Amino acid sequence: MAADQSTQYVFLVDDEPIQNEMLKDYLSERFQYNIKTYENGEDALKDIGLNPAIMVLDFHLNSHLPDAKNGVDVLKLVKASNPATHVIMLSGQDKLEVAVDSMKHGAYDYVIKGETAFSRMQNIFNNLEELQGLKESNKGYKMVVTFLGIAIAAIIAISFYLVRTMR
Repeated sequence: MAADQSTQYVFLVDDEPIQNEMLKDYLSERFQYNIKTYENGEDALKDIGLNPAIMVLDFHLNSHLPDAKNGVDVLKLVKASNPATHVIMLSGQDKLEVAVDSMKHGAYDYVIKGETAFSRMQNIFNNLEELQGLKESNKGYKMVVTFLGIAIAAIIAISFYLVRTMR
């Protein structure tokens, strides 16, 4: 399934449906994304062609289905196929090694489930939107600089031509 270029998707992947719905409701009130929820990584990976801008991925996705891929396995597959997708790992584990492992495999950030998780998630989303705005501005500046470079090169070439033809 290919994504419409104007639609920005957020995938919420957590094997706890209540967690997914609460986060979806919270984010929907604050951001203009098309939010899709998944109870396992395999289903989210089936829709990866939608090129989600952001994926919130539970670290332990195999608590209900032991054969399901865990969060780091899904993270690796997402980053291999969609490196531009910002993956935020979400976990109940407050362990530094879990966060480091997630970041080592390409996670943008790591959020611990708890009373501050949603506000932390909002801050991360705000930062990502600001980053996207800066990237868009940078693209515009690059285009202007390229155009000016071409214009200057054309002026120099015309000047050399006119000088040579006047001799």
